[in-house]
Amino acid sequence: MAVSGTDSGRIVNPIAWKFVKISFAHVNEDFAPRRGARLLVRREILSMLRGRTHSRRIIPLGETFMEKRRLGRTDLLVSKICLGTMTFGEQNTEAEGHAQLDMAAERGVNFFDMAELYPIPPKAETQGRTEAIIGSWLKARRNRDRAIIASKVVGRTANEWFRGGRPSKLVRADILDAIDKSLAKLGIDHLDLYQIHFPDRLVPWGSNPTRIGKWPAERVADETPIAETLAVFDELVKAGKIRHLGLSNESSWGVMKFIHEADKGVGPRVVSLQNAYNLVNRTFEVNLAEVCDREDVSLLAYSPLAQGYLTGKYDDGALPAGSRKQLFDRLQRYETPGAAEAHKAYNDLAREYGMEPALFANAFVTHRPFVTSNIIGATSTAQLETALASADVKWTAEMQEAVDALHQKLGNPCP
Repeated sequence: MAVSGTDSGRIVNPIAWKFVKISFAHVNEDFAPRRGARLLVRREILSMLRGRTHSRRIIPLGETFMEKRRLGRTDLLVSKICLGTMTFGEQNTEAEGHAQLDMAAERGVNFFDMAELYPIPPKAETQGRTEAIIGSWLKARRNRDRAIIASKVVGRTANEWFRGGRPSKLVRADILDAIDKSLAKLGIDHLDLYQIHFPDRLVPWGSNPTRIGKWPAERVADETPIAETLAVFDELVKAGKIRHLGLSNESSWGVMKFIHEADKGVGPRVVSLQNAYNLVNRTFEVNLAEVCDREDVSLLAYSPLAQGYLTGKYDDGALPAGSRKQLFDRLQRYETPGAAEAHKAYNDLAREYGMEPALFANAFVTHRPFVTSNIIGATSTAQLETALASADVKWTAEMQEAVDALHQKLGNPCP
């Protein structure tokens, strides 16, 4: 069944006219493989046909629709690419942030990730700017009902600027303070997804090391029990301030402990896990993959470009002016022994396939079957265009075999 009964239809909109060639059958096959996603796409088409689009200008449908995937066991359908925003307010101005948000939305992205900690690098004088920039965009575009907004509360940290002069932990007072500040900056009444940025426990950053350090693992005397933290999120759900709970930088034990407590009735069930996943860090596949598969927890993959190392711009020791490494020198996670060799090997492989390394690295993540959404990031619209284009790459079995062959030799040098 075509939009107009033929192969094409005209969008009836008082602002502008666009001819489109799209059929619901084509949508069913190519854009939204799940029934819920197909219905969402149909509603979007009908909304545009009736002139109810919230966009300031008409966007060709071929650019507008991106495959949507279900978030955990929820009814939320998120785009397979999510726009990360941690540069907004530091490397990017408000106007530049709005331009990126507009571009992503026009390309079919409906999922936007942020944190109370952002922008990066974290510091008192800039903390919260990212959420404020996204809040001003939501207000200007009047599109809150079409955007899935995810933010994060910090875990245990000695930094005192989050809570007005004291360290922060995952306890009730601190979580309530965080959610109220985030909602105020965003200018909205609820978050669709509220994530714990990192654990209250003492764990290596990312929580998935390839080697054990101290044994037994070091613990703090006042570690907040997961059940206590989860009970606070239950309050937030019941108060209507958040819809769903997600984790980030978490281990298999941590995810299962949250699920165990939720299954006992303590609080909401975890729906997502935001962990690093890229060509040089596939630690998710070791244990977390089975956990997320069996428990219906969606992987939201961050750092697909390994903080820029998988773009090729740092190959052979290069240090471009204005790059994050040159500005802040905070890329140590991807500067471990053996990392430079691995970065170069994957970047060269991308070039063998005639692709920019950044496009290849993003496509690898976007097309992994267990990734619900690839959280991309950019400091320019040119970089953003490359990241968004990964959704259209045909990732082949040959490419995957070539990547796996390198991974067999190089392992996970940057966990």
